[in-house]
Amino acid sequence: MNNFREVEVVVIGAGQAGLSSAYHLRRTGFEPERDFVVLDHSPAPGGAWQFRWPSLTYGKVHGMHALPGMELTDADPQRPSSEVIAEYFTAYERAFDLRVRRPVDVRAVREGDEGRLLVEASDGTWSTRALINATGTWDRPFWPRYPGQETFRGRQLHTAQYPGPEAFAGLRVVVVGGGASGTQHLMELAPYAAATTWVTRREPVFREGPFSEDVGREAVALVEERVRQGLPPKSVVSVTGLPLNDAVRQAITDGVLDRQPMFDRITPEGVEWNDGRRLEADVILWATGFRAAIDHLAPLKLREPGGGIRVEGTRAVADPRIHLVGYGPSASTIGANRAGRAAVRDIRRLLTTEPVAA
Repeated sequence: MNNFREVEVVVIGAGQAGLSSAYHLRRTGFEPERDFVVLDHSPAPGGAWQFRWPSLTYGKVHGMHALPGMELTDADPQRPSSEVIAEYFTAYERAFDLRVRRPVDVRAVREGDEGRLLVEASDGTWSTRALINATGTWDRPFWPRYPGQETFRGRQLHTAQYPGPEAFAGLRVVVVGGGASGTQHLMELAPYAAATTWVTRREPVFREGPFSEDVGREAVALVEERVRQGLPPKSVVSVTGLPLNDAVRQAITDGVLDRQPMFDRITPEGVEWNDGRRLEADVILWATGFRAAIDHLAPLKLREPGGGIRVEGTRAVADPRIHLVGYGPSASTIGANRAGRAAVRDIRRLLTTEPVAA
């Protein structure tokens, strides 16, 4: 006797991408628990947002797009985004009766019998005909390795562990990374830290003017081309540059965003460069981004030699039963919404010959 439960679709992850996918599954006739399940390892609704630092208020969030079918209205821009979005996701799950199972850790996805997939999770094993992977990146912070890193006597932490600027009062902080998180950290830390130093591997690129639809499409196309080639996806932000708003301009003028080239090694007291320059530091804050959390898919051998999973639209080229939503070009909140819809349409075609809902 098999020790697993059968469904048509398993959705892994209940952030923006997973909830969008679940919404479209319901909308096209799939019933939760009977036809599909949503497995989420987080303790509560909110996706990765629930783990963001308190000083990241809703008003500071860039590009948070509403989930399909329910707007996020009247949110206080001064409240922490972790609270605002967690409450919104909670209301959304209830409004559409998505019945997310949590906390559930998915350990592996393997080949099953008769063309089905087996999803091995902490709540048991699920047998499914199709899989929507919406696990995002928050669980895989990227830590670069540098000589001497283990000798540093101060504190090292990643953006994923950032508690807010107050914890760095009176300390000398080196912020590593040229993305949005790095610049946000530096601007927040400036009034608290004794000193901040910004280092990046490449010269940061600031983007003038509004983020138009054309700019967005071009950026998404660049990321999409990488995943078509089976390369690890870059973030959309990495190809659009950093927005040059009034606050950023002021931070540049004040010397807060004064970028230095990447150091060459870490010492017990701080960091140093090959030209002999040294800098003492109490903290190294790695704002170095995240990687896709897809290790549980390893048994299916989907990775290409380039290190990524080759994807057309949302479908894994090597296995049409598997869709990656929130991966590569669909990693933005609006992209995740559209990708959730596209994945469900594709799965509907795979599983039935019935007409697909518009």
